[in-house]
Amino acid sequence: MKTRITIRAKAEDAKFIGTSMGGALVVLKDALSGEILSRGMIKGSTGNTQRIMKTPWARGNRLSDEKTAAFVAELDLDEPRLVEIVVHAPYGQPQALARASVTTWVVPGKDILGDGIVIDFPGLVVRVCEPPAHTFLKVPASLTLRVSVTPMCGCPVDMKTFWPPDAYEVATYLKKDGQLREILPLSFCQKTNCFATDLTLEETGDYEFIVYAYDPKTGNTGVDKTTVVVTK
Repeated sequence: MKTRITIRAKAEDAKFIGTSMGGALVVLKDALSGEILSRGMIKGSTGNTQRIMKTPWARGNRLSDEKTAAFVAELDLDEPRLVEIVVHAPYGQPQALARASVTTWVVPGKDILGDGIVIDFPGLVVRVCEPPAHTFLKVPASLTLRVSVTPMCGCPVDMKTFWPPDAYEVATYLKKDGQLREILPLSFCQKTNCFATDLTLEETGDYEFIVYAYDPKTGNTGVDKTTVVVTK
């Protein structure tokens, strides 16, 4: 019997993960045998900001609307099955790609629709914009380390949004030839999602930047890396 299940991915402390972040890969399988029952991509919008972030939630109220990102799986069942739902998101940001899953019973003909099954994704998407990996520079090397930081849904980090930049601690571990040299803070660039710092590398060597963003209120964390080679 045909049975429909709506699956959504939601960023912790933010909105739904949709097409703007590459969507999310969904795999449904029998939790006991591992048989693949369905697979597909979550696509659509991140949802209604006011409804998700501002309107007080009450039991029975939907967070999603008709345009909110989802994947509707259609299973052909002849008896109740224990189903594991595995979601990989955000699919367009491999450095931040996370895996989350839930297991639930599904009964033939008993659809799970509306908000459906919503799987939360903690974390932040950090992407190094500058310098690109394996950049070669001459000593003394002056450079700007610039990164983008967003919730997992790609929602904007800016002064006038629900995600103000001062809510996040952003810094980089600076390593030279595999050894930690120092930890440097990054500051908001006055541009949406942008954090940066200027620095000068006075010695030749292989440098690695491990950049993290951290929200102390939620624990959401993200990391990205880049490397620089400084020569004479």
